[in-house]
Amino acid sequence: MPARILLVDDHEIVREGIRTLIARSRPEWEICGEAKNGEEALEAVKALKPDVVILDITMPKMSGLEAAPQIAKLGLGCRVLMFTMHESERLTSDVRQAKAQGLVLKSQAARDLIRAVDRLLAGGTFFATPQDVVLS
Repeated sequence: MPARILLVDDHEIVREGIRTLIARSRPEWEICGEAKNGEEALEAVKALKPDVVILDITMPKMSGLEAAPQIAKLGLGCRVLMFTMHESERLTSDVRQAKAQGLVLKSQAARDLIRAVDRLLAGGTFFATPQDVVLS
């Protein structure tokens, strides 16, 4: 069964870029849905039951950091990969506290996004910064 991916970002061009990257790299993966904010993401997770949610941190109505723990509370077993343009030393800690299993910077998406989703699908974690990648 192909991996089911939910894309959540308030910018359509970013969602299109992720779709294109996934289609080129892993055509067997299915983009099962898209959402523009954390509230829509919660509803989509309930309805679609994806394997992985690629979740932007900064969005209107409900941020990714607010949505991620609520997704975890649903108990559906989907993994959350946070996706952001922001860089800070505290960010990895915030993402882990939000119950997400990974973090990819948008500036490093071409290098890290597919590897990160692979790691999450295998049950691991992936926390990337421009300088390093932390796998577990």
